[in-house]
Order: sequence, then structure tokens, then C-alpha cells
Amino acid sequence: MGEVGEKTAEELLTKKGYRILERNYRCRQGEIDMVAEDGAVLVFLEVRTRRSDKFGDPLETVDIVKQGRIIRAARHYLSTQKKPERPVRFDVVGIVHEPRIRVTLVRGAFESDRGR
Repeated sequence: MGEVGEKTAEELLTKKGYRILERNYRCRQGEIDMVAEDGAVLVFLEVRTRRSDKFGDPLETVDIVKQGRIIRAARHYLSTQKKPERPVRFDVVGIVHEPRIRVTLVRGAFESDRGR
């Protein structure tokens, strides 16, 4: 289900003008489903897919613990880049497949406290 969700998310993001740079970035600190550019902004994306919303919206599953893992992985990613510093954003894509496919993009779903 996750792979299908990521493909669906990528199609939506591409239509919205995002440029996908990385898929499934992994490091000791965590994993990022996608890294993309939205104009001048570097975007770290989490994709959450569910068959139905019977047990809640997939967006609700990106809790503070998951956010922390994504933020730590994003910091690691940034430390490996030789590009000048630029604004970053954390977006989440929620996908529900039944009864009909529903895709929700939340731009700026959470923030990183750069001081931590």
C-alpha cells in the first residue's frame, strides 16, 4: 500500500509544480519518504496511506515522535548537501483509498525548532 501511495503522492506533487529530488532517503536518524523542491523551498515529505479512514485519517498518524524522526533525518540530509542554505518546509500527504481515493496535501504540516 505504501508504494502505491508514494506513487500517487508523487503524481499530485508533480502536478503542483514540485520537483522530486530523492525518494526514501534513509539514515540512522530516520527516513524521509520524499525530498523535493517547491520553488526555492526544500520540502521534506511524509506520505501516509490507508485503505480506509475507518480507524482515522492517515494525517493523524504523523505524531510528535514521527515528526522528530523526520526532522532528525532532514538535518542529516541537509548536512550532506553542498548547496547554500535555503528555506525548508515539512509537508505531509495523506491518502485514503476507499470508498474512493482521497489525497490531502498539508503544506507546512509541522516545523522544526532549528535550535534543538
